[in-house]
Amino acid sequence: MPALKRKADQGTAHSKKEKPVATDRSAKRPRKSDAAADGAPSAKPPVVKPDSTAQRSIFKDEERSFPRGGASVLTPLEHKQIQIKANQDVLFEQAGQKRTGDDGLSDEGSDAGTQERPKENKKKRSKKTKTANDDEEKERVVRVESLSSKKLVAGTMVLGQVADFTSRDLVLALPNNLVGYVPLTAISDKLTERLEKMLNDDEGSDAESADEHELSDVNLKNLFVVGQYLRAYVTSTPEDAVAAKTRKRIELSLHPKLVNQGISKSSLTVNSVVQASVISNEDHGLVMDMGLDEPGLKGFLSKRELDPKVDFASIQEGTVFMCLVSGVNPDGRIVKLSADHQKAGNLKKLSTLTNAPTVDVFLPGAVVDLLVTDSTLNTVTGKILGLIDATVDTVHSGSYATTGADFSEKCKIGTKVKARIIFTCPNSETKKVGVSLLEHVLSLSTRMSGKPKERKNPLDTLSISSFVEEAKVVTVAPKAGLYFDLGIRDVLGFAHISRLKEEKVEMLSETTGEFKIGTKHRTRIIGYNLMDGLYQLSLEQKILDQPFLCIEDIKVGQVVKGKVQKLFADKKGSTGVLVNISEGIIGLVTELHLSDVRLQHPERKFREGATVTARVLSTDVGRHEVLLTLKKSLVNSDVQPWAEYSQITEGATGPGTLVDVRHSGALVRFYGNVKAWLPTAEMSEAYIEDATRHFQKGQVVNVRVLSVDPAAGRMLVSCKDPTVINGEKEALFKSLKPGDIVKGVVVEKSLETVAVDLGHGVKGVLRVGHLTDGSEKKNLSTMSRIRVGGPLEDVVVLEKHSKSHTVHLSNKPSLRKDAQAHKLVSYFEDVHAGNTVHGFVRGLLPDKVFIEFGGGVVGLLFKSQLLEDMIQLPNFGLRKDQSVTARVTHIDSGKELFWLSMRPEAETTTPSLQTETSVGEATVNAVDQNIKSTQDLVFGTTMDVRIKSVKSDQVNVQIADNIQGRISVAEVFNEWEDIEDKKHPLAQLKMQDIMQVKVLGRHDARNYRFLPITHRQGKTPIFELTAKKGELTGEGDVLAMQNIIPGSSLIAFVNNHADRYVWVTVSANVRGRIDFFDLTDDLTLLADVEKNFPVGCALKVRVKAVDAAAARLDLTAASAFSAHSMTLNDLKEGLVLPARVTKINASSIVVQINKNIAAPIYLQQLSDDYDTAKPSGYKTGDILRVCVVDIDTPNKKLGLSARPSRVLSSSLSIKDPEITDKSQLKIHQVIRGYIKRVDDNGIYVRLGLRVDAFVRVTHLSDSFIKEWKPQFQVDQLVTGKIISTDGKNPQMSLKRSVVEGTYVKQLEFSDVTADQIVTATVRRVLEHGVILVVANSNNVSGMCHISQLADNRVKNIKDLYKEGDVVKAKILRVDQKQRRISFGLKYSYVKSDEEQNDDEEMNDASDLSAADSDDQSMQDEVSEDEDAEMRSVKSAESEHGSAAEADARSEDDDDTELARPSAGLSTSGFDWTGATLDFDERQAASESSSDEDASKKKKKPKKATIKEDRTGDLDAYGPQSIVDYERLLLGQPNSAELWVRYMVFQRDLNEIEKARQIARRALATINPREEKEKLDVWTALLHLENEFGSNELVEDTFKEACQYNDSREIHERMIKIYVSSGKLDKADNLYQSMIKNKSFTPTPSLWLSYATFLMGTLQPPSAARARNLLARATQSVPDSQHRHLTEKFAALEFKSPNGDSERGRTIFEGLVSTWPNKGDIWDVYLSLEMAHGGQDNVRDLFERMSKLKLKKKRAATVFSKWASWEESVGNNKGVDKVRTLEREWAEKRQEKDEE
Repeated sequence: MPALKRKADQGTAHSKKEKPVATDRSAKRPRKSDAAADGAPSAKPPVVKPDSTAQRSIFKDEERSFPRGGASVLTPLEHKQIQIKANQDVLFEQAGQKRTGDDGLSDEGSDAGTQERPKENKKKRSKKTKTANDDEEKERVVRVESLSSKKLVAGTMVLGQVADFTSRDLVLALPNNLVGYVPLTAISDKLTERLEKMLNDDEGSDAESADEHELSDVNLKNLFVVGQYLRAYVTSTPEDAVAAKTRKRIELSLHPKLVNQGISKSSLTVNSVVQASVISNEDHGLVMDMGLDEPGLKGFLSKRELDPKVDFASIQEGTVFMCLVSGVNPDGRIVKLSADHQKAGNLKKLSTLTNAPTVDVFLPGAVVDLLVTDSTLNTVTGKILGLIDATVDTVHSGSYATTGADFSEKCKIGTKVKARIIFTCPNSETKKVGVSLLEHVLSLSTRMSGKPKERKNPLDTLSISSFVEEAKVVTVAPKAGLYFDLGIRDVLGFAHISRLKEEKVEMLSETTGEFKIGTKHRTRIIGYNLMDGLYQLSLEQKILDQPFLCIEDIKVGQVVKGKVQKLFADKKGSTGVLVNISEGIIGLVTELHLSDVRLQHPERKFREGATVTARVLSTDVGRHEVLLTLKKSLVNSDVQPWAEYSQITEGATGPGTLVDVRHSGALVRFYGNVKAWLPTAEMSEAYIEDATRHFQKGQVVNVRVLSVDPAAGRMLVSCKDPTVINGEKEALFKSLKPGDIVKGVVVEKSLETVAVDLGHGVKGVLRVGHLTDGSEKKNLSTMSRIRVGGPLEDVVVLEKHSKSHTVHLSNKPSLRKDAQAHKLVSYFEDVHAGNTVHGFVRGLLPDKVFIEFGGGVVGLLFKSQLLEDMIQLPNFGLRKDQSVTARVTHIDSGKELFWLSMRPEAETTTPSLQTETSVGEATVNAVDQNIKSTQDLVFGTTMDVRIKSVKSDQVNVQIADNIQGRISVAEVFNEWEDIEDKKHPLAQLKMQDIMQVKVLGRHDARNYRFLPITHRQGKTPIFELTAKKGELTGEGDVLAMQNIIPGSSLIAFVNNHADRYVWVTVSANVRGRIDFFDLTDDLTLLADVEKNFPVGCALKVRVKAVDAAAARLDLTAASAFSAHSMTLNDLKEGLVLPARVTKINASSIVVQINKNIAAPIYLQQLSDDYDTAKPSGYKTGDILRVCVVDIDTPNKKLGLSARPSRVLSSSLSIKDPEITDKSQLKIHQVIRGYIKRVDDNGIYVRLGLRVDAFVRVTHLSDSFIKEWKPQFQVDQLVTGKIISTDGKNPQMSLKRSVVEGTYVKQLEFSDVTADQIVTATVRRVLEHGVILVVANSNNVSGMCHISQLADNRVKNIKDLYKEGDVVKAKILRVDQKQRRISFGLKYSYVKSDEEQNDDEEMNDASDLSAADSDDQSMQDEVSEDEDAEMRSVKSAESEHGSAAEADARSEDDDDTELARPSAGLSTSGFDWTGATLDFDERQAASESSSDEDASKKKKKPKKATIKEDRTGDLDAYGPQSIVDYERLLLGQPNSAELWVRYMVFQRDLNEIEKARQIARRALATINPREEKEKLDVWTALLHLENEFGSNELVEDTFKEACQYNDSREIHERMIKIYVSSGKLDKADNLYQSMIKNKSFTPTPSLWLSYATFLMGTLQPPSAARARNLLARATQSVPDSQHRHLTEKFAALEFKSPNGDSERGRTIFEGLVSTWPNKGDIWDVYLSLEMAHGGQDNVRDLFERMSKLKLKKKRAATVFSKWASWEESVGNNKGVDKVRTLEREWAEKRQEKDEE
C-alpha cells in the first residue's frame, strides 16, 4: 500500500536520508494518481521539493515538533504499532507471512534502528528487485469494495435497517440497495424456544390453524420497529439458493452467537458494539444474552439506556437490540450495555471506538476514526487505528450529493473522518471492512427530507410507483448509472445503467449524450432503500407503461383489466381463474366470483389469453395475493366500493356477496375486510324461516345499512326496501306494548318455536318453554297439540324487537294472570320492594340466576336466596324459561337493578308449617290400619305397604288408595349377598306383595329428587320409603353426602347411561357416576355397556372422590389391580379390546384403552376400505373395538387397528388388504396407500405398518409436472401398481397408463418409416433448417431443411418457427446406417391428413350435444340389454298403448295441412305426452313436428263462416280446448294417456295447480281394477311435482303413491324421475332407503340397478360403493341367485366406464373354478372378454374351455365359435389351429368311446 510505504519510510529513516526517500516517493505518486485518473498522462515527477511539508509527512495533523530536542521522528500511530507488536506477530504467524519492514515492524530482525541493515539492503537492491517491489506495492493497493448480490458470501456481517415485516420473516434494508430476510427461527434462542413450545402445544391441529396461532402469539411488529438498526450475519445468498434449488434471496441471521463472532470477554471495550437478545425483563432493566462463549457472562441493559420511543414494559423475551458497550462490572460478570441510539448517534459526541485489543472488534455498527490514505472523486480508502483497511464506496461516501471540491476537501489524504462500519469482507486477503460516511447512518437514524422544522419521511412525499415528470440529472457514474434530483430536499434518486433504456447502454458521459448532466427525464420510482437513503428509479418505457408495479398500487374496489393466465381446479374441486393484471402481479378469481350465475363449463368462457374486466375484492401484501371478482353486478356497479367501515353510513345502499348462508341469516362480504350480517328477518318483506332455502352462497344482494360500528368492525344490513312498508303492519307493531293480551294464527311450527301471525303481517314468536308453567314434558305435550293454521288466543306480549319487527310471546298462565290484572312487570317502574312477582329463568350461573319479566326487565336471584333443597341440585334444579315466583327484596333505582328471593319471610314460615302439620289428609283403605292420615307419616314411621308395580330401578307401592309411595332400588337391600340377581335386583319382588317399610321423606316427581318430610308439596304427595332393616332414630341415620369419605365401599345401582359415564344411585338422596373404564375389570364388557350394565344393575363400588358442589360421587367398580390397570407388557398381538376416542387428528385418531395405555390408529388401520377411512367420522368419547397389531415395548409404542376384518370377522370383504410384509406384494399388483413422505427424488407411500413403497419422480404422472411437490401431500390416498419388489422398499408407479394398462410405448428409431406423418416439436432453429423431435418417442429426432419448410420460399426461418412449436411433419427419408431422418413440413405433405382430422373434429363437435343428451339413455339401454331380470323404471306396453299406437299409424298416413294441437313438453327427460308411459311414441313425434310447422305459418284473418259440428275432428286432430278434453273423457274415463295429455294442456297454460287437480280427478275416476292406468297417472303427477313442487310436496306425493301402488314400482319410477331431472343425490338417497327395506332386498335386480347407478350415473361415480354392495346383496338375496348376481356384478366391471376389468376377471375366475361345468358362466365370461378384453385373453379362455369335459354338442359349439372369432380378427393361422384342435378332441373322444 503506497500510503503506508511512505509513512514507514519517513518514520524510520534519519534526516540525512530524507532526500532519496522523498525522490523515491515522488516517483511513485504519479502512477497512483494516474490510476485514479484512468490513465491520463502526467507531468514530470516533482523531485525538486523534497523538503516541502506535504513531502516530509503526509500525516502532518499527527506530528508535533518539540523545541527542546525531545521530539520523536515517529508519529503516534507508529508508536501504537510498535506497542502492539506482539499481537501482530501472532497474527502474521497464523497467516504464514513475514513482515518486510515496510511498516516499521519488520520480522527480519529486531534492530531496526541500526544503519548497517539499510546499507545492506541498499547494496543488494537491484533494478529487478526494485521492479518487483513496485509490483508488490501495486498488488497491495486497497480496492474499494461495495456490496452486491454477486459478491456477497455466507459469513459476511452487514449493518441493516428494519424495512418491513412478513408473516414469517423480518425484512432488512442493506447497503447498496440490497434486501435481506431474517426468518423467525434466526433471531434468538429465546424466540426459537417460544416457537417450539407453541408448535408442541398445537400438535395435532391442522397446519393452517397452527400458522394462525403462531402469528397471533409471535408478532414481529411487537419485537422490532421500522428503521431500527441491526447487525446481521449472511447465512445464504442467491447463488447458494440456485445451487440448493431454493428461493433466490439473501438469508440473514440476527443470532448473537453469529453476529458477535470473534468477540471475547477480553476484547469488550468501551464503545464497542455487540448485539444481544433479551433473556428476561426485570424491574430496572433487561438481562441480555450476547452469545459469547464465556460461561456466566451476561449483559445488562438498564431501562434508562433504552431509546425513549421504546416501551420498556412491552419488551418481550427474545427481542434483539444492537447495543453499545458502556463498561464492565468490577467482578467481570456483567457487561453494561446501552441501546439508546439517539445518544449513540449524536453527531456532536459520537461514541467512537478508540481502543481495539483485536481486529475482531471492528464489526458493523461501530463508529471509528478513519484515517484517509487515498481518495478519488467518489471513493475513499483508509486505515482504522492502523490495524485494518477500510473503504467507502460511491453510495456511502455521499459524493454524488456534493461537489467534487467539497468532497475532496473533506476527505483529503491524511485527514481523519468519522465513519460507521457497515459490512465486513470475509473473502479479502487482508482484513478489510466497508464503512459509511452518510450522516443518517452515523446518527443511526432515517434520512428525512424537507426544511429543518418540517422534516418528514421521503416516502410521504414521493411514494413507490409514483412518476416524476422532470427528474434532473445531477451526477453521472459512467459505468454505474445516473443520480437525479427529484424535486425533494436532501434525497436523490438513482437509476442503474440497465434501467435507462430498453436497449443496452454501454457508457454514460457527463457532457455528451441524452443523459448528460442537466438533462431532464420522465422517471418512475421503483423502490427506496432506507440504508442508502436513495430512491431507485427506472426510465424504461415498459416500466412507465405498467399500470401497477406492486400490490400496494392496487386499490381495493378498483376496476382493473387483465388477461386470463390459467384456469385451474383446487383440491376440493372448485374452479378458479388466474388473471395477469400486470407484470409479476397475478389476481385470483375464486369459483364464487366467476360469474353472477353458476357456470357449467367455465373453460369455454375463460380461455387463456382472453381479456377480462374485474374489480379488486381485497389485497394481501404479506401473502402477495390479490382477489378479484368477475361478477357483472359488482364490476359494473356505480356504487362506491365499501372498503372501510369508516366510509359507510347508516342508510347507505350497495351490493355485496353472500359468503356464508345459515338458517338464521347470512354473512355478506364487501371489499377488503368489510363484512356485515344479514339476519333472516331482514332478507325479505315476506316471512322467511330458513335462509338456506331462498339464498345461496355466492349470490349478490343489494343491501341497506341498518347500523355500523367502525370501532368494533360490525355492521348490520337489510335487503328490505324501505319505501315498501305496510302502514297497517307498522301501526299495529307500534301499538303493541309489553303486557298486552293478543291472539293470532299459527303459521309455522318447529321443534323449539311457534310462529304466530298477529295480523297485518306482524310476526310473533312463542318459545316452547313459554307454553305452560309446568315441566318440560308438559311443554312438549302442549307443543304437540298445536297445529299450523290453528288459532292461539290470550297470549302475552313479552317484548318487541324493532330491528326484526318481531314480538316475543308467552302462554304461561302465571304471566297471563298478572297481565290481565295489570300486575305483570313490564318496566322497571313496576318493581316494588316486598312484592311477589312471576317471571321465568333467563340464564344460570354458578352463583346466581337471572329472572326475566316483561319488556326485557331482569332481576337477580342469588344462590343464597334459593330454597335449601335447590342449592345442592345441578343448575339448582332450574332450566331456561322455567316459571319462577319470587319476592323483591331490594331495589337500586340509580342502576335500575333489583334483587329477588325465593325464601319465605320469617313471620310467614311458621304459620305455614303449623297449618300443614295440624291438618292432614285422611287415608282411604290404608294397607296398614295404624295409618289414619298423612299426619301419621313422619320420618322413621314403620308401616306395611302393598307393591303396586316393580320397575328396573324402583318399586312403586300403595300406602292407601289415596296415598302413594316409592322405594328406590338402593333402599331395598342391606347387604350385597341379599341381591340374588345382580343384573336385575328387583326381579325377586312380586306385585301385590306386602312389605314393611319406613318413611324417609318425599319424592319430587317433576325433578326426580329427594325432599325432606317437612317440605310442602301438592295435593297428592309421593313418599320416599326404605325397606332396609334397622332403626331410624333421626335424619342423621340416612346416608348423606357429607357422611361419605373417599375410599368407602358402597352398593350402587345403575340409574342411566351417559356418553362417558354410568350414573348410579347409592341411596334415596345420594347419586354418583362411574367412568366406563371404571365399570369392570373385564374391558370386553364395555363393547355394549347398556346391555351388560342395564338400568337397575347392582355394583360394588368404591368412592374415588366426593364433589359436594355438584352433589355427586365419583365411583369405581373395578378392583385395585385388574385389566383396567394393565400395562404394555400385559398386551398380546391379536387381542381385541374396547377403547375410547380421546383425540381426532387429520390423519389418525387417538384412543385410550385405560389410563395407562393410549395409542393412535392411523388411516390404513381405520377401515378395510380406504374410501371410508375418515377420522372425521369419529367423535371424542366414541367407544370402539380395537385390535392389537404391534407391540414395541422398548420404545413404548403400540400399533392398533379398527379394521372390521380384525375386530369383527376375518371373513368380511376387504377392499384394501392389510400389508404386513413386503413378501405379500406381487409385480403388477394394483394397490392403494397413503403418502408418508415427500422427498426431492420421489414420494414414499405407506402400504402397511412396516411396509413403505417408493415412487420415483418419473413414475408420478404420465404428463410432465414442473412443480410436482404441491400435487402430493402427506396422508394423501393414491393408487399405484407395484413395478419392483427388489431392494429395501418396493417400487410403485402412479402413472395412469401403467395402473390402468393404457400405456403407449414410446416410438423408437426402428419404428419410423418414410412417408409417415408424425407430430413433432421444434427443438432448435438453425439458419438452414430446424431440428425436430418426434412426440412420444425415445429421442427420435431429425432435420428439416429450409427447402422443405414450406411450399413457398422461406427467407427467415425464425419468422416461421421457434423452439417448442408443435408441428406435423412428414418423414421423407430414413437413413438406418447413419441414424438420420429427413423431415418435410410443407403444407402439401400433411394437407390430406389435416383435412381428415378437421372433418372428424367437426363431426365430433356436431354430435357433442346429442352424445351428452344420450348418455343416460345409452346407459339405460345397455343395462336393460345386459340384464333381463333388471326391472326398468319404464312400464311395459299396455293393451291400450298398442291400440293408441295403431291409431297413430293410421293418422300418420293421412295427408293434411291443418295445424295439429301441441303434443306437450319434454322436460328433464319426461315426455308429457305419455311416451315414457309407452303411449303412442310415433304420434307424439309426428304431432310435435306438425306443431313446429304450424307455428311457422302466418295466421290468416278470420272470415265469417257457417258454424258446423266438428266433433269428428277430435279423432283426427286431438283435443284443442278444455271442452274437447272433457268431452273425450266422458267416453274414455279410464284412459291414462288422455288424462296425462289433459295435464300437459294445463301445464302449457302455466296452470300448475289445475294440472294437479286433473291428476287427482283421474286417480279418483279411473276404475280401481285399472292398476296400470293409475300407475301411469301417479308417475305423471310425480313428474309434475318434481318439476314445479317443493321438496315436501314431492315427498308427500311419493309416500301417497307408495300406499296406492306397488311400492317397489313407485320407488323405481321415482328414481328414474330423479335421474332424468339431474337430481342424482336424491336418487342415491332413495336407493339407500330401498336397500334398508327388507321387502325389497331379496330382489337381485335392485342391487344390480343400484350398482349400475353408482358405477356410471352418479357424479362423481362411486365404484367403491358399488362394489361393496355385492357383499350386502349376498346376505339378502336367496342362495339360489347368488351365482347369477355375482356374475352380473362381474360383468358390470367390464361394461362400466368406471369399472375395473381386472377385478371382473378375478370374480369370473372364482366363479368358473367353483362351477367349472356351468357353460353359461363360461359363455358370459367369453363374450365380455371378446367385447372389452384383449385377443390373448379370448384365446386363453377358448383353450381352457376346450380342455374341459365337454359333451359333443357343446364341444362343437365351442370350436365353431372359436373358429368364427379367429376368422373375424383376420387370424387364418388361428382358424387352422382351431380346426386341428377340434379334430384332436374328436379323436380322443372316439378312443374313449371305443374303450
